Amino acid sequence: MRTPRQILIDSAVIAVVGASRDEEKTAHRVPAQMQRHGWRIIPVNPYADEIFGETAYPTLADIPEPVDLVNVFRPSADAAEVVRQAVAIGAPAVWLQQGIASAEARRIATEAGIDYVEDHCIAVERATGALSRA
Repeated sequence: MRTPRQILIDSAVIAVVGASRDEEKTAHRVPAQMQRHGWRIIPVNPYADEIFGETAYPTLADIPEPVDLVNVFRPSADAAEVVRQAVAIGAPAVWLQQGIASAEARRIATEAGIDYVEDHCIAVERATGALSRA
């Protein structure tokens, strides 16, 4: 299994499940910061057509291209289903944001052999590692 830092280094395209249009919410600020540092962000939000200047998709299955990482901004109770969907699209890694954890989601990811991070902010990892794709 790759470290969180290695996952970010290896990932160019990040699907963000629960991306928010509200610029005040963490689910907007964090992915926007990752985008500013060079990652391609694909928002997944069934209630939006566009976020971060990118087309938003209702589900992971609707994204018409491969993604390197699925970043999750949904409640812990939803995490297992998001991980199932990530496995179904062939995503090599799933990252649950700070405050989000699920034993079932971890089990699903482990059984599928994909990298899994939980309860950790992707932007904090980017900053502490001084990572950028720009």
